[in-house]
Amino acid sequence: PGHFTPPAEFVEPTLHLIRYDAVELEERPLANAAETATVRKPGLVTWIDVQGLGDGSVVRELGELFNIHPLAVSDIVNLGQRPKADEYEHHLYIVLRMASLAEDGEVHWEQVSVVLGADFVLSFQERHGDCLEPLRERVRKGRKMLRSSGCDYLTSMIVDAIVDGYFPVLEHHGEQLEEFEDAILTNADRDVLADVYRAKRDLMTFRRAAWPLREALNQLHRREEDPWLSPAVRPYLRDTVDHVTQVVDVNETYRELCASLVDVYLSTLGQRTNDIMRVLTVIATIFIPLTFFAGIYGMNFDSQASRWNMPELAWRYGYVAFWVVSILIAAALLVVFRRLGWLGGRNAQ
Repeated sequence: PGHFTPPAEFVEPTLHLIRYDAVELEERPLANAAETATVRKPGLVTWIDVQGLGDGSVVRELGELFNIHPLAVSDIVNLGQRPKADEYEHHLYIVLRMASLAEDGEVHWEQVSVVLGADFVLSFQERHGDCLEPLRERVRKGRKMLRSSGCDYLTSMIVDAIVDGYFPVLEHHGEQLEEFEDAILTNADRDVLADVYRAKRDLMTFRRAAWPLREALNQLHRREEDPWLSPAVRPYLRDTVDHVTQVVDVNETYRELCASLVDVYLSTLGQRTNDIMRVLTVIATIFIPLTFFAGIYGMNFDSQASRWNMPELAWRYGYVAFWVVSILIAAALLVVFRRLGWLGGRNAQ
């Protein structure tokens, strides 16, 4: 407990301060963690956003300055935490996953930790860049609800902004699945199947991020008495829970669609195999009587020995007669196969 393990991929941390109330706003970068010791003022909401967790000493120093529990500090720097909400004596700790869609269509996930105190909010991110810029813009523009509310409302808006960032990623997956479905129905190959399994794996990652978050937010919302969330904030938290529930439902639908696409691919592959085997069977069936016919007349019978000893070998037009009979047999079999529906006739299934 309390052990620090900074991520292997070093990202230099940056600290950004937003301090505001209904009439006052201050926003500026912070040079180091020690500078945060003097930024808190009574009556003002202090939001310190840390982007980059490569230097664990910054997180440790912030933990000491803001009296963050060692277990929470350990969870901040040790990545891969399950989304949850833990209540401590001096603060509420929330950890969740943030999704971002790259230009190449790849989905990037990172852990975001939010610490809610009496007059401050700390947010910790793995890398630089996030989906919270619209929220910062709302603070800058002086939105009445946001600027006149406390730290609990800001925390709920941070969580809501991260949850809202899930929807573009889900929309991207939905468009991909539509493309995969068209590709499977037109020209199914192994590359399409690999893409479907890749999308299924991404949706499983999405599930591991959304399901625990819904449980954690539901627990926060259902508490009758909570020292960290005021009654005025609970409706907004309930709205966030509804968004997470919608995300979970859509994600489960897409996961089921992936399984259905795999079944469609296998069915299409089986149908193509059946079609190939049907053609090969028809060809083999046609040549069975022809092979029998040719095998008999390919034997070394002597028509001079007896008139019963295959007299056709001595006919003038015996060769022509052989081909005429062979063609008639093949044509008759093709007609029969078509009437049976084996070659796409009226009764084809």
